[in-house]
Amino acid sequence: MKNLILFVSFFLLISQTLDAQKNFHSFKTKTIDGKDFDLASLKGKKVLVVNTASKCGLTPQYKELEALYKQYKDKNFVIIGFPANNFLSQEPGSNEEIAEFCELNYGVTFPMMSKISVKGNDQDPIYKWLTSKTENGKIDAEVTWNFQKFMIDENGELADFASPREKPLSEKIVKWIEN
Repeated sequence: MKNLILFVSFFLLISQTLDAQKNFHSFKTKTIDGKDFDLASLKGKKVLVVNTASKCGLTPQYKELEALYKQYKDKNFVIIGFPANNFLSQEPGSNEEIAEFCELNYGVTFPMMSKISVKGNDQDPIYKWLTSKTENGKIDAEVTWNFQKFMIDENGELADFASPREKPLSEKIVKWIEN
């Protein structure tokens, strides 16, 4: 009986430790220019994660995303863009082409990451975590189109998400940042 209690206690401790470590800050990725980026560097900041595309009807959201970033970047807030070509091939370019497009057309200064897949068999691990309740412990939130927004709190926990059509400067997103 004593061994059973020790085994169960050990199992619970390991399980809790693994669960406690699995958050947004647990991941590493690459910037759009190929540099390593540890998401743990964002501890203490609210993060808006957005899958982006250059040839989408929602592409003009880059302008509002940049305005939102400029307004709140000095208040422990950051936006991270993940270019993805999952919807009607609306992000066909290379990382270099995407970076140039973002800078020239929208003056994007918020961090852009390397192009990834946000759904399907080749879904990036970050997006597996963002979209699956079994991974993030909060909600299932399938990526339905370009410019879906995920709200990550200062502790690296998924707080909420907003649909692709939700404007970056919407009341929902701004209230979340300010609270």
